[in-house]
Amino acid sequence: MPAKTMNAIPAIRATADAAAPKEFSITPQPGSDFSTFRISPLKHNFHEHPLMQLPRLAELARSLQKTNQCRYIVPGTQQDSSFDHKSQSHDGRTVDDVFARIEETGSWIALYNVETDPTYARFLREVTDKMKEFIEPEQPEVFKVGGFIFISAPPSVTPFHIDRENNLWMQVAGRKILNVWDHNDRHVVSAEDVDGFIKWGSLKNVRLREGYQERSREFDVGPGDGVYFPATSPHMTRTTTDWVRKGDAISISIGVVFYTRHTYRHANIHAFNVTLRKLGFKPSLPGHNAFVDTLKFWAGRTYIWLARHLRGYKPVAGMLMPGK
Repeated sequence: MPAKTMNAIPAIRATADAAAPKEFSITPQPGSDFSTFRISPLKHNFHEHPLMQLPRLAELARSLQKTNQCRYIVPGTQQDSSFDHKSQSHDGRTVDDVFARIEETGSWIALYNVETDPTYARFLREVTDKMKEFIEPEQPEVFKVGGFIFISAPPSVTPFHIDRENNLWMQVAGRKILNVWDHNDRHVVSAEDVDGFIKWGSLKNVRLREGYQERSREFDVGPGDGVYFPATSPHMTRTTTDWVRKGDAISISIGVVFYTRHTYRHANIHAFNVTLRKLGFKPSLPGHNAFVDTLKFWAGRTYIWLARHLRGYKPVAGMLMPGK
């Protein structure tokens, strides 16, 4: 073969490789023992995805602002503050103002339920699809996948709280410190408060208190790092300024959240527990007794059905399986 032709082969191959679409992945951290029932570290490369770049996120924020899906933190918020994000910036900044000054101290914006954007809905599904082989053996039927994106200039915080969904939490840019607690730690969040949160969404008594932080797992994460944690796992974040450099001064993270048949079952048990507490009982949380859980699940499901059809009750997200 002529030398010219041979020399051209690497160039042709390099061009073809450059044109090939990038493969994105998320997996349990190598060497970790992943389970959907406990906190587990992750590795990913979704921070390189085009939809996770700041200009594209600014475009998304502008569209979400129209439906009040952008949230702003209250000045002075600490990790032990109540979880209270406002739909309007305290200083009247528009979304464009926020992104124009995003590297300034105190800049903070959260994009809620980004799955309402069809492009981002597909992105979120791509993330969960990559993890299904690890999730579904323990928790089948992933449904109602959602996403919450947090963009801030350090120092910043997200206060202590719990969520109804399982969470594939990924760091996209900058660094962040994430503290997560075992979802079974009743010293940190009481059984009654978990039940009430699942049914009504109340975080009134879910607050960080002295001595709690020592009971958590702390992750200092950068782009490509992530953490999975189960539904109702208490968690909070903070960013510091020690890593900030010119051109690297913004922290971006995303929580890809989802329900499963397991979380659906537990949601109905929690709902029935609220009723039992009103009657003077002290029911245990799901997971203590399989037979009792089965009874409470069917009782809770029946109660929810009656409340929907007779009283117009609207069940919270995750309390119904798709098509129910």
